[in-house]
Amino acid sequence: MENAIALDRRPADRLGRPLRDLRISVMDRCNFRCPYCMPRERFHEHYAFLRTAQRLSFDEITRLARLFVPMGVHKLRITGGEPLLRANLPDLIADLAAVEGIEDIAMTTNGVLLGKYAYELKAAGLTRVTVSLDSLDPQIFEKLSGGFGHASEVLDGIERARAAGFTRIKVNTVIQRGVNDEGALDLVARFRGSGVTVRFIEYMDVGNRNDWREQMVVPSRELQARIHERWPLHALKPRHAGEVAQRHAFDDGAGEVGFISSVTQPFCGNCSRARLSSDGLLYTCLFAQTGTDLRAPLRAGADDAQITRIIRGIWHDREDRYSEQRMMLREREGAKPKVEMNYIGG
Repeated sequence: MENAIALDRRPADRLGRPLRDLRISVMDRCNFRCPYCMPRERFHEHYAFLRTAQRLSFDEITRLARLFVPMGVHKLRITGGEPLLRANLPDLIADLAAVEGIEDIAMTTNGVLLGKYAYELKAAGLTRVTVSLDSLDPQIFEKLSGGFGHASEVLDGIERARAAGFTRIKVNTVIQRGVNDEGALDLVARFRGSGVTVRFIEYMDVGNRNDWREQMVVPSRELQARIHERWPLHALKPRHAGEVAQRHAFDDGAGEVGFISSVTQPFCGNCSRARLSSDGLLYTCLFAQTGTDLRAPLRAGADDAQITRIIRGIWHDREDRYSEQRMMLREREGAKPKVEMNYIGG
């Protein structure tokens, strides 16, 4: 009876998709200006980012995470902007790790500050780290970071994370044709056999400011064939329902590589992820146009039951499947704005 009640409290959306994962943006600022996320000419020195009081406090984030657990969420991912720009982030990790029912806490970072905080994050309870790294070539890296940071700093952050005891480290690479696709095999060569998994992400039309064009997308199957030609691969079964990356292992046992194919092989049908912005808006899709404000009821004194009803209602009414309908929606909605990636993470 107890299990039946617990299961009954877990909502499914209009397409029958459960809620399993919560991505929490803790910072809208970033110390990079990647053209596909925060182009420098649009996120300039006079750009108005959120003020401290506008962001959710650690207590508010922890309270919301606790309310998501009975609805089926046991995995959290901390994102930004760049999450390590948030002061005292290890304290938040420790608070979240103490929430009963939270089994896994991951973080996505550009890696420049990872070396500084790796040991604190591990001690606080961070489980996994994903590092964004789009090229090993110094000139291409500079172009893709907007002129900030160096690839060597990111690589040092990864090594420091390994030294701190992180065994589940991934490198995420957004591939753009004619920009960094020629360096894809260099990234594979760099991390093969190291225990670090490289995942290649198809270039997506997230937000409104990256001037996305379909011809810049390199299909995952094309990259897979190029890698397979040099290092034979075989497909692996998903670890769990809704796994985003298609995983392939090297035949020689030197690890694996992943492909996230939102454009050419959409996985909307299995999407179980909700996203919380740093100022407390809840989004049900990476490509959403609107979110629901949770900060206002939190600060107005709403109790846990009231907040839970809001969240359950949002998820119950969800019917997003943007990647499956991309071309139709782009044609129909034109320039109607979508939420920016730096605001809710990837």
